[in-house]
Amino acid sequence: MPIWLIDILYVLLGLVIGLVIGFFVSKKLFTKQLEANPPINEKMIEAMMSSMGRKPSQKQVRQVMQQMNRYR
Repeated sequence: MPIWLIDILYVLLGLVIGLVIGFFVSKKLFTKQLEANPPINEKMIEAMMSSMGRKPSQKQVRQVMQQMNRYR
């Protein structure tokens, strides 16, 4: 086997190993970030509106959720 072919195989093997390791590391970091900062849900919106001094109806909460999902 020529030496340049072995070098190419080492580079390809290194790229594949790097991609696999990078995938698992980024997946771990992403799940950790989601646990620390969960996405906004209806209870959070209701608590936010209640803290501003008003009791929101379920319809208002759903409207705010739809607006937030629309602008993501």
